[in-house]
Formats: sequence, structure tokens, C-alpha cells
Amino acid sequence: MDAYDPAVERIMKAFFDSLSEKDKRRYAAVEVSKLDHGGTEYISRILAIDPNTIRQGIVDLEDTEALIEPRVRKKGAVGRPK
Repeated sequence: MDAYDPAVERIMKAFFDSLSEKDKRRYAAVEVSKLDHGGTEYISRILAIDPNTIRQGIVDLEDTEALIEPRVRKKGAVGRPK
């Protein structure tokens, strides 16, 4: 597996940091899909994300109904209890 250029890695990390949690998982999963064997560990290291989170992103991408859902939080959800 070929590594990305360090400048590309920095851009990827900056973009990744601007995303919501759900979008972070999905973006990492998309990047892993571009790479060969060892891609999950490589992207995990670049983005400082757990490999299991990337695997969940792969599952998220396979759920086509969830992909069209525009909301980040579920309807009726409340924030953190006081």
C-alpha cells in the first residue's frame, strides 16, 4: 500500500476535524475503501480515529436509507441531562 503525501495527509486531517461524528466515520470509511490491505490501520493513524469507528463507518455506508437522512440527531432527542 502506498502512503499519501504528507501535505495530502494534513489536508485530510483538517477536513476530517471539521466534520460531525457521523460524517467523520463515513469519510474515514470512504478513504479506507480507496486503499489496499492495511488501509484501515493507516487511515486510523492519520485521522487519529479508532479502527472500530472506521468499521462502523463502513456499516453506515452500507445502510442506504441512513445515507439520505439529513439530520445528525434523531428527531425528539434532547441534549445531555443537566
